Amino acid sequence: MNGQRVWRRWGWPLGGLVVALVVVMLAPQLGFTTATRAPLWTERPAVSAPAPAANDGWVRLARELKPAVVNISTKRAPEAPEAQSPFGDDERFNQFFKHFFGNQPRRPSRSLGSGFIINPDGHIVTNHHVVDGATEIKVKLSDARELTAKLVGRDPKTDLALLKVEATGLPVIPLGSSTELQVGEPVMAIGNPFGLEQTVTTGIVSATGRVIGEGPYDNFIQTDASINPGNSGGPLINTRGQAIGINTAIFTQTGGSVGIGFAIPIDLAKTVVTQLASVGHVVRGYLGVSIQPVTPDLAKGFGLEQSRGALVGSVVEGSSAAKAGVKPGDIITEYNGHPVVRSEDLPRAVAETPVGHEVPMTVIRDGKPVTLRTTIARLDEPAVPATAASQATKKDALGLALQPLERGGLLVRGVQEGSPAANAGLRPGDVITEINRAPVRSVKDVKQAMDKRAKDKPALFLVHRSGASIYIAVT
Repeated sequence: MNGQRVWRRWGWPLGGLVVALVVVMLAPQLGFTTATRAPLWTERPAVSAPAPAANDGWVRLARELKPAVVNISTKRAPEAPEAQSPFGDDERFNQFFKHFFGNQPRRPSRSLGSGFIINPDGHIVTNHHVVDGATEIKVKLSDARELTAKLVGRDPKTDLALLKVEATGLPVIPLGSSTELQVGEPVMAIGNPFGLEQTVTTGIVSATGRVIGEGPYDNFIQTDASINPGNSGGPLINTRGQAIGINTAIFTQTGGSVGIGFAIPIDLAKTVVTQLASVGHVVRGYLGVSIQPVTPDLAKGFGLEQSRGALVGSVVEGSSAAKAGVKPGDIITEYNGHPVVRSEDLPRAVAETPVGHEVPMTVIRDGKPVTLRTTIARLDEPAVPATAASQATKKDALGLALQPLERGGLLVRGVQEGSPAANAGLRPGDVITEINRAPVRSVKDVKQAMDKRAKDKPALFLVHRSGASIYIAVT
């Protein structure tokens, strides 16, 4: 049938075939040449697909690994709905409105996310923002069981959390290595986008080492595998069936995936999760410097040929850096034998250094390299309570919940929305060290400093935030 159809398509009679053969045979004598048609595409040697992604590799991996991915639902403290008065500035009607509509019932909020099981005894990795502020955490397994999860520990700075459910013999996803990732490598994401359970998407590694402004330890894997709200906490998997990342964020202008998603590298997660499992929080190294990137203009100003390294803006008195002889204006180009190409490389390297460990550093000072040695101290940061219950904290007239620190200063534990502190830009996690150039060590010091200030001038707060010191004017 196929032969007959081709033949009819061309419609050649037998005599025409004989004529064609004669023409071909006599072509050289008649001055004709046979033209070679240019190929429509460039021929290249076949590139072997990485096993087991070829053929049914993704199908097999999805079937084997989906049971280890869980749906996480949380319940948060009740929030009172904000009732907007339709009467503008008319106080007479506003009073009437508030009396009848201002005290609406408080309703608990809920959220959904993903996670994956890392050992058969019920330890589950997810994102901190999935369980942050939760009063109740439920985990739904692939076999439809729904279990209450305990929050073992969480780390806001890397957006990681470790959960535990009372179950045994659970399916797991093995952990791989993110340091071996190559741009262009195929990957698969599993999660619960928009509450749609056990959704699988595939793509490639678009970039590594991405900095997206999420804190001092930014180091994300970028992928074009479709990631949407609800995917947070789910695994990013390589072709060997190993988790090499934890899906955590997307870039979007529509609320959905546009092919730019970000995952926490699994090698970073391993260190954090190990500490969360053992002590419930993370211990990090501390150097005691505030740094900034070396821009091309700064590089010229310092007489450097390349814009690389971390420029030291200030050194904390009595810190490890100060004891080692680090000075403002130094450019740190090497730490513990590893080059510091970007300023973001240094905080991650210091944080991962064991406390008490002595490390060499190379700095550029006055255009010349100088080798220094420093003993890394412990970063004094507040331990995040490993509890799913939110706790209310009393705030002062500025709208601040403050906690004195042993090393001096006051930790901002909370900021009331709409308060003077919030309007000025203070955030939870800030450490206030001075007000109007005077050191503060207690809440009483803060009150006295605010009472002494000139009433027509804002108070000048010196705040330590993410390894840097900044001034904030509070009215």
